[in-house]
Amino acid sequence: MNLNEIFTSQRTGNNPNTAASRTDFQRDYDRIIFSSAFRRLQNKTQVFPLPGSVFVHNRLTHSLEVSSVGRSLGSIIGDFIVKNFESVLTEDSKSFYTHNLSNVIAAACLCHDVGNPAFGHSGEDAIASYFDKNENQIKDKFNAKEWADLVNFEGNANAIRVLTHQQQGKDLGGTQLTYSTLSAIAKYPCEAVARDKKILHRKKFGFFQNEKDTFLKIATATQLVQENDEPYIFKRHPFVWLVEAADDICYNIIDMEDAHRLGIVSTADCENLFFELVKSETNDIKKVKDKLSLISNENERISYLRAKVINALINQSIEIYKANFSKILDGSLDKALLDIYKSEKNTLKDIETFSINKIYNHKAVVEIENAGYNVMYELLDHFIPSVLKSKNEIKSYDKMALKLLPQQFVYEEGSDYQKVLGVIDFVSGMTDNYATDLYRKIKGIDIGMTM
Repeated sequence: MNLNEIFTSQRTGNNPNTAASRTDFQRDYDRIIFSSAFRRLQNKTQVFPLPGSVFVHNRLTHSLEVSSVGRSLGSIIGDFIVKNFESVLTEDSKSFYTHNLSNVIAAACLCHDVGNPAFGHSGEDAIASYFDKNENQIKDKFNAKEWADLVNFEGNANAIRVLTHQQQGKDLGGTQLTYSTLSAIAKYPCEAVARDKKILHRKKFGFFQNEKDTFLKIATATQLVQENDEPYIFKRHPFVWLVEAADDICYNIIDMEDAHRLGIVSTADCENLFFELVKSETNDIKKVKDKLSLISNENERISYLRAKVINALINQSIEIYKANFSKILDGSLDKALLDIYKSEKNTLKDIETFSINKIYNHKAVVEIENAGYNVMYELLDHFIPSVLKSKNEIKSYDKMALKLLPQQFVYEEGSDYQKVLGVIDFVSGMTDNYATDLYRKIKGIDIGMTM
């Protein structure tokens, strides 16, 4: 890949670049901050039930922290690229990598979760499972590629749709971000029918059939390396690795801190796991011990170690990225940066294993996953049978269901596939609270007018 050609200020929609005090890539960040899709993340589950008496992270606070880590990674790697490839870079490219790569990575990190439905991964599972369980009734309404989108639904592909799709009555290009920022969130740049769990960039998929043309424009504008065209498969963009690393760093560590605050994980366990990682990455562990000796508050001790762990993982991610830069450029790297780190040292793997055993399988987490799954599944079951009926088949109860769909999600003249995507847009965009409230109302659990 040519370092001069893998970024662009071109963006979706009819939105030409204009002279302004902000760069085009800073504008991306600001547009995401002010978007409704981003605001809704404040009431979407990260791991633990919301709300509670103890503050824990939601999707919005997680995204802000990932963005902060991503900005650091982008800034340091931008300087690395300019220093090591100065002779082949144009002046515009030098300026981009010095001043704006950090903005692109920060913006991409900020919106990497906007396609995730309510209730975490159980929400994704509910949407995919709905189609799997109703295959005999509805599969024949879709072609093979459309069906693959639905039965394998997941948040990464949905993020591209949320950020680029023109809803009914709204402007072209969705949030109208630059192709550079959009390419940086495409962890799985392939069609759903090309999914392969054994291959890193194909473990999931990156765009729905409805957004294929948009994704191909992104791929062309940012010089994605094409691996196949039927079905479409691309190699990852070099910026993706930094966004992925920022996300991996934060969720591995912050989930542990949240679990400690909730009393799910003991102070001793959390402190020991964090301390072992810090110890493996510093030459001055005495300084860390001296600092800890001054802090008696348990939460503050964990917060201090959390900061040291994140700093250590940022440094390691940078070194691994630099060491594998040629493979990243030609698309041959087949492991995430943090996976490479875990294969070399056990400290992060120990944290991950502990989290799986003690946190992600904790009763409170499993309960919200089960509840969320049922809420999302039942909401789809309320709307999808009705939108798939012809005008001659629609009954009075179908009309009542369809009246609950906001107009921007209704595609009366569209295909069955597009009509179903409209329902998914509505349901997947819901917050935990809104989804739960609507579920209770349509099930007759709550009856009455609320404004």
